[in-house]
Order: sequence, then C-alpha cells, then structure tokens
Amino acid sequence: MNPTALSAVLDELMATWENEVVEFKQAGHDYDTDKIGEYFSALANEANLRGVDRAWLVFGVNNKTRSVMGTDYRPEPERLQSLKAQIADSTEPSITLRNIHVLQHAAGRVVLMEVPPAPRGMPIAWKGHYYARAGESRTSLGLDKLDEIRQQTLMTDWTAQLVPGATLAHLDAPALQLARNAFAKKYANRFATGEVMAWPVAVFLERAHLLRDGQITRGTLLLLGKSTSAHLLSPHPAQLTWKLEGPERAYEHFGLPFLVATSELYQRIRNVQVRILPDNVLIPVEVSKYDQRVVLEALHNCIAHQDYSRCGRIVVTETPATLVFENEGQFFEGHPDDYIAGNKTPRRYRNPFLAQAMAELNMIDTMGYGIHWMHREQARRYFPMPDYDLSEAGVVRMTVYGSVVDLSYSRLLIQKTDLPLADVLALDRVQKKLPIPTEAADRLRKSGLIEGRKPNFHVAAHIAKATGSVAAYLRTRGQDDAFYLKQITDYLAVNGEASRADINQLLLNKLSDALSDGQKYTKVSNLLGKLRRRGAIVNVGSDAAPRWQLIQMN
Repeated sequence: MNPTALSAVLDELMATWENEVVEFKQAGHDYDTDKIGEYFSALANEANLRGVDRAWLVFGVNNKTRSVMGTDYRPEPERLQSLKAQIADSTEPSITLRNIHVLQHAAGRVVLMEVPPAPRGMPIAWKGHYYARAGESRTSLGLDKLDEIRQQTLMTDWTAQLVPGATLAHLDAPALQLARNAFAKKYANRFATGEVMAWPVAVFLERAHLLRDGQITRGTLLLLGKSTSAHLLSPHPAQLTWKLEGPERAYEHFGLPFLVATSELYQRIRNVQVRILPDNVLIPVEVSKYDQRVVLEALHNCIAHQDYSRCGRIVVTETPATLVFENEGQFFEGHPDDYIAGNKTPRRYRNPFLAQAMAELNMIDTMGYGIHWMHREQARRYFPMPDYDLSEAGVVRMTVYGSVVDLSYSRLLIQKTDLPLADVLALDRVQKKLPIPTEAADRLRKSGLIEGRKPNFHVAAHIAKATGSVAAYLRTRGQDDAFYLKQITDYLAVNGEASRADINQLLLNKLSDALSDGQKYTKVSNLLGKLRRRGAIVNVGSDAAPRWQLIQMN
C-alpha cells in the first residue's frame, strides 16, 4: 500500500476502534514476541469466525488516549520482516502475517500488521494454545468457538460434498467388487468374506464410509464412479495422466473409477529388471526398476491429498531413470521430512472424507507411515531415496528413482544391510552432492563411510576399494595443494611463461571431480595467488590477459 492508502486504513481503524479483529498497542522497541503470537492467534481465529478477509494488529497508537504516539518497535526493516518467520515457526498450522506495513505518520512511526483469517476448519494455535477475543480483551478460545471453526471442515472438504442426481447406478460394478474384496481383507478378523459379499450395495458403502447421509459424494464417484459418470464432477477433471518422456514420448489419460485406474496406470510403466553387481560376486543382484507397492502408495497419496478445487489432474511422468508424481495443492500439514522417520502422525487431511474411505479400502493409512515406508523400501532395494520438490506454489512433486545414481552407494547398502535409516538418508544426500548436517557428517566419518572436506564429501577410500571404484574415488579425492603448486612451477621452468588458459589446461582435468567447473576455476585462481604471495611467480602481462613467469631467485 502507498502512504496515502495506509493513512486511510489507519484512520478507518481508529474511527471504529478496537474490536474482535483490531488491536492497538503503543509497543516499545522489544515488545514481547510471545504476546504478538497470542494476539495473532486470537485475531486470526476471530477473523475466521466473522468472515472477514483480514484482522489488524497496530503498533504506535496509544490505547488510552486513542491517538498516534509512534513506536520504535524493530526500526530495522530486516528485523521487522523477520517477525514473519518467528510467527510461522510457532503457529499450528503454520501461517504468518500477510503483510507488515510501516507508516511515517505526522505524529510518529506506525506499524500495521495484516493478520490473515484462520483457514476454514483449522483454528490457529500459538505454541499449542488457542486464543480468541472478547471485545477488546484477549482470552482463550472457548469450546463453542473451537467447535464452530472445526465444523467448517465438512463444508470445505470438496470430496465430502453430495452430488445432486447421483445414484448407485452411476457406480462401476467391477470397482465395487474390488472395494468389497479390499474391505473384506482389511477386516477379515471382524467379518467373514461371505458376509461382506452378501451385504446390499448401500449397506457396504455405508460401512466403508463411502456415503454421507446415505447419499453419494464426490469422493464416492472418484473411487467407484463409472467412466461415464465423470460429467457429474464437471468442471473438476477426475483424471490421472501417465506421460512418457525421453527418446520415446507417449501419454495416456485414466478416468473414473480411481480404484481401478491406479492399477491400469501402473501397467503402462516400463518396469524392467535392474542388475547391481556387488563386490567380488559373479552373480548380480536383480531388482525390479520400480516396486509396485511404492508406485501405488505414491499414486494413492496424490489422490488422497489432491486439491480438487484447483481443477487440475494428477500427473505421473516416466523418464528413463525416474517417476515423477505431481498433484495440486501444497503439502497440507508439516513438511515431507517430518514424516520420513515414521514418528509424525497427521492431525488433519485436506480431504478427510476421501482419506477415510481410502483407508477403509486399504489404499492408504492415516497414520503418516507411507512416506517412511517408501524410503525404507527404496533402501531395501538399494536405490536412492525419494525426493520432494515444493518449489512451485500449490504443487507437490515427488520423484521415485528407478536407477542407480552412484554405484558405490548401492553396493554399500548391499554390504551393510543394518544401516540406520538416518545414515542411509545422509549417504543418499552425499551421492546426490547435497549438503548434510554437521552431526550426520561427523557420524558417517566416524563410522568410516565418508571422507573429504565439507561440502565435498564422498565415499571413503576403503569403501571405494571394497566396491571396486578406486579410480572413481581417486578422481573424487583429488590431490593436495603441494602437488598442484609443483605442477605449475615445473611447467613454468620448462616453458618460461604461461597464460591463464595454459594453466587451466594443465590443472583443470587433474582437480577433484567433486568440484563444479566454477569451483575448479576458483581453485586454480587460489593456487596462482598462493604462489604469487610466496614470491615464486609474477604476472608480466595484465589482469585481463596474465602471463605468469617464475621469479628467479639469486
């Protein structure tokens, strides 16, 4: 907002004064961040309950005199804006201030903070406590308000909405039979298979949580609807797409019912056998390029977590080495890394109706174990760990590897089947040339699994020898500086002088393969600088076109 617009907003807020969605404070330089968090929780929850698109927390206005007095709260712009990260870190679910505005008012500096409303169905807590407003006062969020917000979930769960005109005739008979079989298998200790098969369709659907008040929902159609029933979900596309990228290109769309379509899509994936030869073994280890259960777990997660209101399709892209799964909607609770260890249980789903129905049909679990299990399974098969990409707003991408990235990594997993998952994850990042935490690096180094200097870690020498990759190890390790410095001085002694291009040609292919091209160029510059500072060489050319010569010592 420009100053004029901000001034108008301030005037309007002060005219109506404090209420459930506006709070004024004079606020000193170090106003308590915890109090700001509590006000944030209260204002966000009240904005949700009152259906307004924002609430306001305003610093620089005296609450008693109702006049602008100015504030020196966080005068440094960077520190002021860092408040957003502090709010996001301690709110649950994690949200933060929409904007922080600074108005240089005639009576002093005013800070206006825009507080977004709590998402529908999800009250906002600050450090585990829910807050609300009672007039101008901050208070705990009462059970009545808490229930009111949480009951919004059903109304905003796209998959829970009833489909006008939909009947049992719109459901696919083979998909219904598959659903019965899956339900009977899941509850074999409670119901005899024959009993489940004898239930009328409506009874089975009710017990599998596939109906709402006895009627068909969008979620019911997604899982069990006939292909000809897709028009009932229009304009939202009920579609899975398989796409082949590489030397050959192809694609195919799969519609309703998703319970059947996921297996059909899997059949299009080129799932050949991959051979990995362990050290000193003539018979290779053979594994399938992709594990069917991993593929279906990933695809079922896309279906369960898709934001169908965005009118997008789920896409599975097959490349020669990977499968990339894409679904609409940001990661709903937490971050993928939170679930890898298998200890985090999600407390809410974007599509709770659909998620529960899929759990009843044994398509997913609702305890958050899926991501942990996929990582474990990839390690068991000696393949790289899955990667998540959340860089594009509103899209989740997960990559499952169907090939070896670093043969040493795969051979190491074959030899050491008892490695903790945390170590496998760290080694996976090493093979992908990604940074690892200091504590993980120390642990792997102490175990003799990696060596090298941060951030250029690589497989340790004895592991490289054991896996038959000595040459690759030496190329990665490189030599010490004394070796390269002698290469330069020996060259100059024979040739008299050298340009930078000559030095590059001499050294670049001798430097560690763990270095990027840019890092190699910088390394050569540092070596030349070291010799120059020692008084061993001199530049008789220019900075743009150097010509290096040895300095003759008397």
